[in-house]
Amino acid sequence: MSAKPRAPRRRARTPAYLLDTQVGFVLRQVMQRHTTIFGARMDEDLTSTQWAALVKLAEKGPCSQNLLGRLTAMDAATIKGVVDRLAKRALVETRPDPQDGRRLVVALTAEGAALTERAAPIALAITEETLAPLDPQEREQLLALLTRLK
Repeated sequence: MSAKPRAPRRRARTPAYLLDTQVGFVLRQVMQRHTTIFGARMDEDLTSTQWAALVKLAEKGPCSQNLLGRLTAMDAATIKGVVDRLAKRALVETRPDPQDGRRLVVALTAEGAALTERAAPIALAITEETLAPLDPQEREQLLALLTRLK
């Protein structure tokens, strides 16, 4: 019996699109890492979107729900849910805008302001842990580059 001839082996081609080199994939992995750190360290039972809304209100003062959504990069449905959950916890309050009754103005409550102040050092530590693999110059460069991509 003679051996059957083997079919020639095909060499694996390098695909034109390598997932591990794509910016969106890498950014998603970094965001997953940051989200894990945030969840483990933020002991005020806040999500990152809730934290963003509280911090922006502390920074800017009362504003329309629509503007708060734009300032925190959340669409209308997302910011509504965030504000509703924060209001349920008495961290923010809402009222109709005196100049435009169709608008809802969102403001921190005293409890929301106090929580924001208490949680700020935790949030800074979360950022520090997220950026720990980078030296100070690399951190500055990364933030500058990411800001340019917005």
